[in-house]
Amino acid sequence: MSETQLNTLKPAAGSHPARRRVGRGIGSGFGKTAGRGHKGQKSRTGGFHKVGFEGGQMPLQRRLPKRGFTAMNQHLSAEVRLSDLERLPVDQVDVQVLKQAGVIGQAVRYVKVIKSGELSRKVVLSGISATAGARSAIEAAGGSLA
Repeated sequence: MSETQLNTLKPAAGSHPARRRVGRGIGSGFGKTAGRGHKGQKSRTGGFHKVGFEGGQMPLQRRLPKRGFTAMNQHLSAEVRLSDLERLPVDQVDVQVLKQAGVIGQAVRYVKVIKSGELSRKVVLSGISATAGARSAIEAAGGSLA
C-alpha cells in the first residue's frame, strides 16, 4: 500500500474532461465553423446581444405597461376603529397595547383612530391620532387623547 504524498495528488479519472479545442481541422469534428453553424449574429466574433433582445423588435418588457408600486412606508401606519377600542380590556391605550392585543401589526409605528363602530366606555389614548369624528366620539364617552 503506497502512501499518498501532496506532490502526487491528482483529480479522479474523468472528473476533468479535456477542454474542447474548436477550429482545429475537419478531423476534430469542430473544424471550419467551430460548432457555430453558418452565418448570423451568433456565429460572429463578439456577436452577442443583451437579454431580452428580439432582433430590433420592441422587446416584451417595453411593450407591456408599467404597473404597480409598493411604498416602503406602507406598513408603518394603520387605522383602528372605535369598535376595536371598545373590545380592548384596558382603558389606557397606546401603540404597544394595540400590538400586544393583535389589533395592529408589529411593524406599525403610526396609528389613527377612525369613526367606525360605537364606543360606550372611557378610553385614554396616548401617542395615537384620531379623526375629528372619532375624537368627538371618544370625548363624548368620557375619554381623551393625550
